[in-house]
Amino acid sequence: MEPIGHQTGRLAAFDSLRSNVAGTLYEAGDPGYAELATPWNVAVRTSPAAVLEAATADDVVQAVRFAAANGLAVAVQATGHGIASDLDGALLVHTRQLAGCTVDPGGWARTGAGVTWKTVLAACADHGLAGLCGSSPGVSVAGYTSGGGIGPVARTFGAASDRVRSFDVVTGDGRLRHVTAKSEPDLFWGLRGGKSSLGIITTTEFSLLPLPYIYAGALFFGTDSVADVTAAWSQWCPTLPPEATTSLGLMQLPPMPGVPEPLAGKFTVAVRYVYTGNADDGARWLAPMRAAGAPLIDAVQTMPYSMIGLVHSDPEDAMPASEASCLLTDFSADAAETLVGAVGPETGSPQLLVEVRQFGGALSAEPEIASALCHRDAAFGLYSVGVAAPPELPAVADHAAGVQSAMNAWQFGASLPNFSAGGGAAGFAASYTPDVLARLSGLAAHYDPDSLFRLGQVPAR
Repeated sequence: MEPIGHQTGRLAAFDSLRSNVAGTLYEAGDPGYAELATPWNVAVRTSPAAVLEAATADDVVQAVRFAAANGLAVAVQATGHGIASDLDGALLVHTRQLAGCTVDPGGWARTGAGVTWKTVLAACADHGLAGLCGSSPGVSVAGYTSGGGIGPVARTFGAASDRVRSFDVVTGDGRLRHVTAKSEPDLFWGLRGGKSSLGIITTTEFSLLPLPYIYAGALFFGTDSVADVTAAWSQWCPTLPPEATTSLGLMQLPPMPGVPEPLAGKFTVAVRYVYTGNADDGARWLAPMRAAGAPLIDAVQTMPYSMIGLVHSDPEDAMPASEASCLLTDFSADAAETLVGAVGPETGSPQLLVEVRQFGGALSAEPEIASALCHRDAAFGLYSVGVAAPPELPAVADHAAGVQSAMNAWQFGASLPNFSAGGGAAGFAASYTPDVLARLSGLAAHYDPDSLFRLGQVPAR
């Protein structure tokens, strides 16, 4: 076959893929290409050689085999939240049409790779069941879970990846495999935390929890309360039982539709809170934070678990963003004071949000079936996101790096897979211990002999 980079050969080669798939293949310039190739972070300019909107799992098989025959890298996207590479010359497999979602009242679900947590939450609501989604239910189950999945009830129930029963995945050798802890234990280990480095997941089957209601929401405080609330939160966290999961957000929300008037255009601080026990106990545990200042908004209440996305109210629309994250060993009073000094109201910080998430509880326990998810012993996570016109984003990123430097005394020295997309290969590597990274690399060499998934950022072999 003529080299794929030659215009005539390129068209002929892709025509052969078109004839073997039920889905639609888009090349640059085709209507639909730009929409499917663009990630959630629109500041990342992608230029894949083509995008296959897969309609079946066999389409994914054909795409991987085609890429191997033509020397192309392969990447995957559902909602686009994990894409940070330009994908130059790659074959991008878009999975939004793999939209099957089955919820069994007996306590499990099976979802296609294009299914978001929002769909799962809605399907579970009538059965009083809960899936361990993240703070943003608009992301895909497959992408979130393969990165470990640490969400708003992680201290109570651990990581989403620990609830997986099986995957269907297309590996780099072009095989569609049904993977369980018994059938292929090594691959099952790596897919739970290894992100997209070992293959393209087409379906995920996972256990659900009987949790129809939660006591949850957020307290919002004004600019004058930022230092006091942050300090109080740092002292309150160590007192909490595992039924409570919380995070603190220092925010500068723009005046735009959907932003409550008391918060719009102001520097505020939010205490996010989910309690999985009864509401009276949840209110009792939250009382010290309600007394830490005069809330502008108190939105903590009993709610259906299906509404858990309201706790963080993360934006769903695509935007140009700069993201940074790290893990912390502690968030003491000194750490709280340092953070406010770095990004507080008087600093001129360009960050839209700087968030500290408390970990521990069930998350810190090793699961019954081991996985590639590392750093369970980190006490907190620090995450920042800034939104600006693309020419201004490098300055936002430099500022975020300065914030992390200011927090060096409490740095854990690592990150998590779902928060490391913007860090490139170095960020991916920091998500794992050396032993786990070496094992992932070995699995990639075995299941992906042609390094088709090299954009998954496992070290080059």
